[in-house]
Amino acid sequence: MNKKELVAAIADKCDVKKTDAEKVLEAFAEVVTEELQNGGKVALVGFGTFEVAERKEREGRNPKSGETMIIPASKSPKFKPGKALKDAMNA
Repeated sequence: MNKKELVAAIADKCDVKKTDAEKVLEAFAEVVTEELQNGGKVALVGFGTFEVAERKEREGRNPKSGETMIIPASKSPKFKPGKALKDAMNA
């Protein structure tokens, strides 16, 4: 499912216009992004939690040349599914 299909499905489920559903989806993405940028997390009980995973600086190898290189520290968004979502997948 792509963004267009998701917007259509939300609009159909909520009985709203596609433009309104798209605004809500974009607002949700913005709010989650801003919260993660500020170091917080977003927990939706039963669905899951969006949080930031911090990776330390580490040593790696260039697969082409084989030489060692330093991979800088970075932050990455992470999603941890909730119990209800996991149960729904395994039902």
